[in-house]
Amino acid sequence: MVMGSLKRAAARAASALFVFTAFALFAGPAGADYPRPWQLGMQVPASEVKDRINSLHDLLLVIITIITLFVLALLLYVIVRFRASAHPTPTRTTHNTMIEILWTVLPVVILVVIAIPSFKLLYFEDRAPNAKMTLKVTAHQWYWSYAYPDNGNVQFDSYMIQDADLKPGQMRLLSVDNPLVLPVQTDVRILVNGSDVMHSFFITSLGVQIYAVPGRVNETWVNIDRPGTYYGECNQICGDNHAYMPIEIQALSKEDFDKWLATAKTKFAAAPSTDPVRIAAAQSGSR
Repeated sequence: MVMGSLKRAAARAASALFVFTAFALFAGPAGADYPRPWQLGMQVPASEVKDRINSLHDLLLVIITIITLFVLALLLYVIVRFRASAHPTPTRTTHNTMIEILWTVLPVVILVVIAIPSFKLLYFEDRAPNAKMTLKVTAHQWYWSYAYPDNGNVQFDSYMIQDADLKPGQMRLLSVDNPLVLPVQTDVRILVNGSDVMHSFFITSLGVQIYAVPGRVNETWVNIDRPGTYYGECNQICGDNHAYMPIEIQALSKEDFDKWLATAKTKFAAAPSTDPVRIAAAQSGSR
């Protein structure tokens, strides 16, 4: 009786696990523009760069799966074919020209198959030759500064909203007081540097990751497919509050971006410069 109950409980648990796994694997990409609890797979791409990254990922997944299954089949064949009971006298074969050619040539072919799309992706995501606007990003311990040199040189700082100040709909550890605002369907050149230590400007759903290095300007670009809010973070360990300098991007239509820009020129025109030392000390004291 007890054993029957245990078997039924185990069967129910296995069924629940299967349903949960299937749902996680095959559930639709409903607005996955930020990390979600128990999420499997990548965030939904919102740029052509991210689309190409996903395509390369899928290609590599197919290749490594085929290699793994092939090696597993070889191991099983050797285990069964050359087991002691079926093959009591071990073979003394030491060379096989065809096999040696294959295990030399096939890895080279596989690497070439991987290298061609990899290099194409690297060159594609490197920079935009004819960008329509430029964005300057400066990383600090532990916040971001944004400037629009092509649009009246609007510039402002962006800090994470503290837990106690979060409003309904805002994301813990991801929402900021002044989000970065960009137009959709526009090639945006992004120039990134750091003011103190190394940081990293990383937005998953846009396929953007570039290091912010003091004394150096690194360049990348983005063209956002559709309006929405996209989140990122510094993913380069940069000190005590590394986990508290998120990136929030609001992608607007070109008409809405022009309206925001008009208000931003007034809002941030007389914004006082912040003292990084004071801000960092205040944030450290609040944790």
